Amino acid sequence: MKIRKGDKVKVISGKDKGKISSVLRVLPDRNQLVVEGVGVVKRHVKPGTISKEGGIVNVEKAINASNVMYYDDKGKKTLRIGYKVIDGKKYRINKKTGDVLDKKL
Repeated sequence: MKIRKGDKVKVISGKDKGKISSVLRVLPDRNQLVVEGVGVVKRHVKPGTISKEGGIVNVEKAINASNVMYYDDKGKKTLRIGYKVIDGKKYRINKKTGDVLDKKL
C-alpha cells in the first residue's frame, strides 16, 4: 500500500468526494484507510469503557484505498506514487517528476 499514516489525501469518489484530509489509520490487509472527517457515521454506544455516558457518537469508518489519492501540499494537487530504490533503500516518489516524497533521503 503506497499511502501511509499521516499522509494528506484527497477523496476522489463517494459521498465525501473532494475533501482533503489526513490518514488516521491504515488497514493493509483489507486495503482500507481511516481518513479524518471522511465516512463519518453515527454509532449507538452503551455506557462502558469507551464512553462513560453512552449515547450516539460520530465515528469515522474505513474507506477503500482506491477512493483516495495522495495530495501534495507544495503543488496543491493530487499525484501518483511509485517506488524507487536508492542506495539499497526503497523510497516513494512522484511518478510525474521523480521527486522523492519521503523525508528520510
